[in-house]
Amino acid sequence: MSKHVFSDTEDALAFTTNGSTSFHYSFGFLPKEERVAIRTIYAFARRIDDIVDENPSDDSSVIAEKRERLSWWRAQIEAIYSASSNVAASVSPLKAVINRYKIPKQYLQTIIDGCERDLMQYRYETFEDLKRYCYSVASVVGLISIEIFGYRHESTRQYAINLGYALQLTNILRDVKADLDRGYVYIPREDMVRFRYTEEDLRNQVYDERFINLMEFQAKRAREYYHQARALLRPDERMTMVAAQIMDAIYYRLLEKIELSDYRIFNRRISVSTIHKIITATRIWLGAKLFVKRLR
Repeated sequence: MSKHVFSDTEDALAFTTNGSTSFHYSFGFLPKEERVAIRTIYAFARRIDDIVDENPSDDSSVIAEKRERLSWWRAQIEAIYSASSNVAASVSPLKAVINRYKIPKQYLQTIIDGCERDLMQYRYETFEDLKRYCYSVASVVGLISIEIFGYRHESTRQYAINLGYALQLTNILRDVKADLDRGYVYIPREDMVRFRYTEEDLRNQVYDERFINLMEFQAKRAREYYHQARALLRPDERMTMVAAQIMDAIYYRLLEKIELSDYRIFNRRISVSTIHKIITATRIWLGAKLFVKRLR
């Protein structure tokens, strides 16, 4: 038995942290019930991610403890879906969202599996392998989100999946240096071979034409997923998916800023300003409202 004790106090942190990320600006225009629900889901995903990311170490005892903590969450998910009385009091907000919106159990399990993958895998040979990871940690969050927002068309599920790919690939571009500092390389090795840019070059932060071409290739791939997602969103879903569209616009702007910097991501962490996020969120929300009025 691990000496780590999983307490309600510790896990309650998962549902009381709002954060100041782009998600915060996307959720602001949602009706209260949906806003609370989506923040609860986001907090759950963030908590699982934090378990894996905090105190990075390849020490077997540290990894074992993290696995045990993830197992605790798996047991909580199982307890929720089996209507067991063993659900921790602090997990009640998540239980309420799951029951209210009928969230499929495999979605929650996939998020845990995806984050746990970071305890085992530090490199990705192919994009198809990386894509499976992106689905687990990003696209599935989108699939849960549309269950909360409500949707009419099957194509909206593919919209959520593709937007998840786009957002995660943008994150990967932004965080190349931060991830490398933690021991991770999410750029597929097949792409690095294609542009003759080695992992040693990456560790040495070699900024040259090869690196720029490699980053351009990654950015183009991300951009294609944004376009695929947008093409799948039906007009009558625009207001329903307004929070997702805000996320799209903010992260797309982040991608543009990375491109405009000529991929100088070794020098600083590129971000979108708070004022731009607020303006973007307001513009998207007002645009969706006006569009709906025109449809009526």
